[in-house]
Amino acid sequence: MSTVRPRPEPSAVAAPPLEATVFRTRADEVYAQLKRDVAEFILVPGDRFTENEISERLGVSRTPVRQALFRLQQEGFVEVLFRSGWRVLPFDFEQFEQLYDLRMVLETTAVHRLCETDRHIDRGLLDTLADIWLAPAAQRSSDMAQVAQWDEAFHCALVAAAGNAEMARVHGDVTDRIRIIRRLDFTKQPRIDATYDEHAKILKAVRANRGDQAAMLLRAHIETSQAEVRKITLHQVHLARHAGKTPAPR
Repeated sequence: MSTVRPRPEPSAVAAPPLEATVFRTRADEVYAQLKRDVAEFILVPGDRFTENEISERLGVSRTPVRQALFRLQQEGFVEVLFRSGWRVLPFDFEQFEQLYDLRMVLETTAVHRLCETDRHIDRGLLDTLADIWLAPAAQRSSDMAQVAQWDEAFHCALVAAAGNAEMARVHGDVTDRIRIIRRLDFTKQPRIDATYDEHAKILKAVRANRGDQAAMLLRAHIETSQAEVRKITLHQVHLARHAGKTPAPR
């Protein structure tokens, strides 16, 4: 019954074992692992599986597996099938696009506020961003996982620095919900280079209090990333389905 693909060899940034994070429940760890499996196309949209198969693969009992699956069901990643296990749902690109639209509104509003001289903003956060994104080219990171984390932190920091806690909270929720596909934007070196260049331009515009320019640069940056992520996601799903194999490890 199962169409679950075999796990590729661990990459340089391997996920910790289920027992490694003692402050999480076993269900939390199973949830995190299954979400990674969806993100890495080990579980591909349309795949069917049972709780027993997941339990055996992860070496845990069915209870935390069931708890994790119900959580993923609430988030729209899987659905339960009557008497026949579970199924991975297709990516809801319309929902992702709506989330990107909301992200665009929040972030462009934030950079405009950062450029208003009469507002109290967190300059320390902006200085921290400068240490990473305005560094000389020779000091740039080529670690895809690291750059993906820094990219997310960059955008969150722009909103947080603007000083509206509720905006930051909503933006944090949006960030969490798009993370599963957003990280695909850092699978190729040209996209990493472009991210450094685009972040640097946005940050320089903000520091110069050029709100319109910063918002324009930010909008173009997000739109490019969004288009790239959608293209890569569709391609990776196609590769994962072809001949029943996972994409080559990145």
